[in-house]
Amino acid sequence: MKKILIFTVAFLSLVSCQSLKEEFQPVFTGEYDKPAVNKPVTMAATHTIDELAAMYETGKPWTIDKNIVISGIVSTTDRYGNFYKSFYIQDETGGMEIKLGKNGLYNDYLPGQRIYVDCNGLELGMYGYKDNSGNGMVQIGFNNGEDDTYETSYIESSILIDTHVFKGEIEGEVEPVVIDADDLPGANDTQATNQYIGKLVTIKNLYYTWYDTKYEELQEAFALLYLDSNQDKKASKNRIFISGEDTGITTWAMSEEKMDEHLTSGIWDGVLIGNANDQNYGSVGDYKDKINPVNGQPYYGIERAPASVSQYFSTMPEGAGTCVQIRTSGYCRFADTEVRQEVLDGTMSINVTGILTLYQGKVQITVNNITDIEYND
Repeated sequence: MKKILIFTVAFLSLVSCQSLKEEFQPVFTGEYDKPAVNKPVTMAATHTIDELAAMYETGKPWTIDKNIVISGIVSTTDRYGNFYKSFYIQDETGGMEIKLGKNGLYNDYLPGQRIYVDCNGLELGMYGYKDNSGNGMVQIGFNNGEDDTYETSYIESSILIDTHVFKGEIEGEVEPVVIDADDLPGANDTQATNQYIGKLVTIKNLYYTWYDTKYEELQEAFALLYLDSNQDKKASKNRIFISGEDTGITTWAMSEEKMDEHLTSGIWDGVLIGNANDQNYGSVGDYKDKINPVNGQPYYGIERAPASVSQYFSTMPEGAGTCVQIRTSGYCRFADTEVRQEVLDGTMSINVTGILTLYQGKVQITVNNITDIEYND
């Protein structure tokens, strides 16, 4: 009986509910008790990151059943809240996200530290792919079981983490590589075909706004709101897309307080509810300033929650050139930091350093901290 109980506990730890929320969430940014110093390990990588990425087939997540070990240097930190339950490693060929279901990872996986990942038994999948739009990011996580909402889940079990992710020596923080528009990936690239995807890079002289030829309009910023995040987050009637020109978003992201400020100001009252081609569910103004019949208090039907924001930049002034979205979490420490007015006016460019990724074929940069954004005075 004792053996059966032990097996049951271990089994439950392996199949515990995996978080499916791929969006930014609150990140613990304090200090844990200092962990015991572990002796750094030394292992031999069997594959480079681009070789592993090349083994992924679109739409076919793979539970790896081969002896595959990759190795790379940690290039991100969740200390400032802009990364959530994961970190990136990179080698000379590309970068890869390792999805560990824990907060405060910067206490254990230090920028500049070599990490080895024994991939046998883990899941190789992609996040952010969309038909007719393009690729997302090939990543390492855990099998999602029968839930196919996302191709990978978080490796939450400590047993799994300890038997698959190993810490090596501190080798020195990653130096970002400076790239230009010609180096940026195309919509159908992956880490197997573009060496900069998943890496820490610097892109210089980016200009605010990008002209979207599909919708024939300038794009300034993008945020996604929900009537109720506990309901189907893919349902049109539950989604509000803030995008285009004159969004009123002038900060790098939006805390809950900043979100509430915008919702009550009326600036978004006319924004329609639904997806881009399915907006038949009223507008933002229909869901505010109503009276709750139970307590007589004002009722706001749109969820007040921090909002991740994508700021649209271009490699050329006035929206021309290649689009680069700077993605920022509403939970990060610098969410409500204002974008300088000269940038919003288009009279000043920026340099940005962060992890280069793809989402539905679009180029995105996620910074570690606000100091990774430099204004060109």
